[in-house]
Amino acid sequence: MSGNVILVGAGPGDPGLLTVKGREALAQAEVVVYDRLISPAILAMIPEGAEAIDVGKRAARHTVPQREINQILLRKAQEGKHVVRLKGGDPFVFGRGGEELEILAENGIDFQVIPGVTSAVAAAAYAGIPVTHRDCCSSLHVVTGHRREGTALDIQFRALVQGGGTLVFLMGVGALPEIVSGLLEAGMAPNTPAAMVERGTTPCQRRCGGTLSNLPERAAEMGISSPAVIVVGQVCAQAEKFDWFSRLPLKGRRILVTRPKERAGALSEKLRALGADVTEYPCIATVPLDPCPELEEALGRLSRYEWLAFTSPAGVEAVWRCLGRLGRDARAFGNIKLAAIGGGTAKALEGHGLSADLVPEVYDARHLGMALAGAAKARVLILRAQEGSPALTEALSGAGVSYDDIAVYRTIYQNPRWAELRRALDAGELAYVTFTSASTVKGFVSTVGADADFGKIVGLCIGEQTAGEAEKHGIPVQVAEKATVDALVALAAKACRER
Repeated sequence: MSGNVILVGAGPGDPGLLTVKGREALAQAEVVVYDRLISPAILAMIPEGAEAIDVGKRAARHTVPQREINQILLRKAQEGKHVVRLKGGDPFVFGRGGEELEILAENGIDFQVIPGVTSAVAAAAYAGIPVTHRDCCSSLHVVTGHRREGTALDIQFRALVQGGGTLVFLMGVGALPEIVSGLLEAGMAPNTPAAMVERGTTPCQRRCGGTLSNLPERAAEMGISSPAVIVVGQVCAQAEKFDWFSRLPLKGRRILVTRPKERAGALSEKLRALGADVTEYPCIATVPLDPCPELEEALGRLSRYEWLAFTSPAGVEAVWRCLGRLGRDARAFGNIKLAAIGGGTAKALEGHGLSADLVPEVYDARHLGMALAGAAKARVLILRAQEGSPALTEALSGAGVSYDDIAVYRTIYQNPRWAELRRALDAGELAYVTFTSASTVKGFVSTVGADADFGKIVGLCIGEQTAGEAEKHGIPVQVAEKATVDALVALAAKACRER
């Protein structure tokens, strides 16, 4: 059976600019063939079982020649695979997407194209440059500045100048002097506003502004390198006034997120929305204990408990999987009261149509135990991690409340990229690390090695219990005002502002 190929435009760098349709196609892929400039956050969306093939191309050097890329797409489709060809920007804006479709069409392979946000518009927008403006221009011309080695630029400069619109040159960093010279010779005014936007839409974005005549000199002084777009026209004069991206509170700040992969998204997205350079290194993973006879027995005798306590979303999901295997649903809980350690766990319950009856003001095991001790009049069932904090059961025991404490999942500490993480830590490249639980601290320390110099970083902690674990390992900490993701993000903004 023949497979198919979907050309997906991944956008210019910001993972938030990947289209919904592109994300959906990526989620269904069996093979992903991707280019150099695809955001690591987008690559992290590749399904775990999918084959990922890096065919990244760099200026003047192709890791994989275009003809071989074409053959890879054809070969994988003929194997019956669902292939996603992930290309930076838009596949049809100087992305050679048409060349890749030709061989597929010739061989009867089904294909689709999902357009992407082109850097020609997005990079300028993130630099405060509207590519059109009623007061000064009414057209946009996108031009490739790429040329084959040893050949001259094939650009109709006079026609571009006579058109009077905004000019955007892609892949033109190396040809900047020739582009400027060509425009000047064609009659464009030397004082025409111009700009270069390096690594547009990413936290590392830089804008180099000036005039057409002095742009090469300014770009050289700043060391602007590829990838970058060149924008020429009166609209560039708006950059200072409309620049919004560089004013974001976390612009360019590198922040490490250590949450489990399935839980990292919300925190990472909120940090990126403030301009942070987010690196996800999930240092822990949760593994359900399956089979779990103790859990099955407890779920069969829920009527003996007054309260059921959850300490994490992972516990909620582990219980739901077990209920499904038993052919049961939420009705199994009957009149039992539900306690959640915090907002995230309460939200996980809501996802199954249940509301928590008790959520402590402070989201940690000790305060959950104290709240239950004050509310419970009969037996409590605790369903949590194998490595659960003793503070919860100590509070119950101290108040004389009976309970059953059953492990429904275990936490493992690992990250296959540990060497990369340790190198970054030793080199002082990590400034801020977010910790959302004591287990993420343990996972981080276990991953990079207990002998590391943790004094180089600041641990942004979601609560006091998490901060206490970090301090055991010599990590300087700051603690969020509330144990919520939003409060942790606010802490990150405050820490960066004061540093």
